[in-house]
Amino acid sequence: MTRLDVMDKTTPHRVLWVSAHPEPRSLNGALRTDGLRTLAAEGHEHRESDLYAMGFDPVVRADEYPVEPPGRLDVAAASQRAYRDGTLPADVRAEQAKLNWADTLVVQFPLWWYGTPAILKGWFDRVLVKGYGYGVTDPATGRTRRYGDGMLAGRRALVVVTVGARGASIGPRGIHGDIDDVLFPITHGILWYTGMSVLPTVVLDGANRVSAEQYARMSARLRERLRTLSTIPPIPFRYETGGDYDDHLVLRPDRAPDRVGPAIHRADTTADLPVQCGGGHPAGRQVAV
Repeated sequence: MTRLDVMDKTTPHRVLWVSAHPEPRSLNGALRTDGLRTLAAEGHEHRESDLYAMGFDPVVRADEYPVEPPGRLDVAAASQRAYRDGTLPADVRAEQAKLNWADTLVVQFPLWWYGTPAILKGWFDRVLVKGYGYGVTDPATGRTRRYGDGMLAGRRALVVVTVGARGASIGPRGIHGDIDDVLFPITHGILWYTGMSVLPTVVLDGANRVSAEQYARMSARLRERLRTLSTIPPIPFRYETGGDYDDHLVLRPDRAPDRVGPAIHRADTTADLPVQCGGGHPAGRQVAV
């Protein structure tokens, strides 16, 4: 199944920029400033969630659900009821309102221990609750809406990540692991799962020691990506309902035959070809490094 995802090139977009770094004078802070200036220069509206500056609480707490009966707390069920009844904490409802307003989500963070800073993970945990980010059912079919479908479908998402390691060491044969695979739980497991189309990641490597010249190149790369928000094709992740998966949600044997790993869940033409002697990463890699 082929689905086009190209936003209107002429309409200003509404961008929510979620950032997670404790130091506003850091590399991430400078990149965020350049990014927001670029959005404004391009005529886009933006709202911001600077999680550290906000003092956002990343911890899911039992007392967030005071109307729950005593006994064992089922977080998924409790959060779904709270979302439905409008009793989620005010800070969570405020973040959902920003996300509802936006047609594009930018998530910016430094890679810490192969993942996001805890404050950003907590933002996902508390904001994308059941009934909103997941567990959404199509009333006509009874099917769970996910992996390209859901409450957040129609939006685009862009991950901007700084990495201390350099170049090839985060490539397909690098010791740190392929950065596409490292970020797969975020790009595919959170953003695509909730329905958003995911743009090729902006990976800014060698972030521990950055000269003025290196910073200029990083900023230019980010600014160019932001100028093409409307036109760049998203990562071609496979839709759950696109016919690629069997009834057990396992990729059909004629899709990406003889391959395993996260890359098989992209519908690149090359991914569906038998692996050749010598292997290697499929062409069409969707990361800007």
